[in-house]
Formats: sequence, C-alpha cells, structure tokens
Amino acid sequence: MDLVIFDLETTGLSPYSEEIIQIAAVKMSGGRILEESAFSTYVDPGRRISSFITSYTGITNDQVRNAPPPAEALTAFSEFAGSGMLIAHNGRRFDLPFIRESCSRHGLSTREVGFVDSMAFSRKLWGGRGGHGLDAVMQRLQLRGDGVRRHDARGDVAILAEAVRRMWAALTPDFQSCPVPCGSGLLADGMRR
Repeated sequence: MDLVIFDLETTGLSPYSEEIIQIAAVKMSGGRILEESAFSTYVDPGRRISSFITSYTGITNDQVRNAPPPAEALTAFSEFAGSGMLIAHNGRRFDLPFIRESCSRHGLSTREVGFVDSMAFSRKLWGGRGGHGLDAVMQRLQLRGDGVRRHDARGDVAILAEAVRRMWAALTPDFQSCPVPCGSGLLADGMRR
C-alpha cells in the first residue's frame, strides 16, 4: 500500500478565510519511509503572514514572497501524491478542509483520494487516555524530533511519518492492510473549472 504522509501550515485556523502557506509530504511503502521521495513547497498566500503565525511556524513573508500561488502548489502536491493514500494528523478536521476550500476558492476541480487520519492509529492503540495530538503521540512513542522544527510542515511530516510507521507496525506488522478505518478526501486534479 502506497502512502503519502503530509502536513500543511496556514495563515490561521479557518479554511474558509485563511490560506495555505506550506505543504510538505513524504511517501511510505511497505512500512518503509521513502525519504528520497519527498515534497515540500512554500505557498504565497497573497497576503501578509501575521507575526503570531511566523513565531509559531517559523515561516516568514520573505519565504513565501516568490513561492507558487495556492492553485499551482495544490496541483503540484496532487501530482506528487498520485494514487497514494493520504495520511495527516488531525487531517479530517484541519488539512482536508483546507485543501477542499482552497481548491474551491482558487477554481480548481478536485478528485477523490483515499485518506486516513493518523489520530485513528493513536486512538486504536491507546484508547481515550492522554489525548491524541502529535506531541502526545511523540511522547508515547518516545520520538524526540531532534533536528526538526515543530509546526514547520517539513519537520512535522518527518516526525509523523516515523510515528505512523511505528503505530501501524504495532497494529499490523505486515503493512498489507490498513488497521484503522479508511475514508476519502479531495485533492486538486490540476484542471481549472
């Protein structure tokens, strides 16, 4: 099963009024993280990034100034993802709505793709205990995240990929079938409406 672990950073929390400023992803196959098959881009949101978001993510206005606009970045990410199953942490509530709304706002048609929220792995392994945010998962798995910046999509993807690999292995070591419920999400299909 080919997987695409991904993360977004945005100008704020609302997919209806905020924009994506960074997309990062890495592929995984057969339980192996394919570090040579990674995707990362800043995205020009067409507005200034607040000082709060810069302090939280480390992403500056200078970094996004010459980055591709949302439609171009979303199309490139969709091409990278191909037919792989997407995995994001809290993606059902955050990442997927941002992609859906950004595609709509920027006139991109969409295609359906398989999707798993990695919080489902955490819930299946640890039930209702102690929360299921990425920091809680890191602590349970004793993942340190040395050398990566949290809340930068590239750093969070590196951490999440290893967390998914470990959680999946604990539930289904052969990596042949998904041990948690799978759903679907939307990606840009590269065509303007």
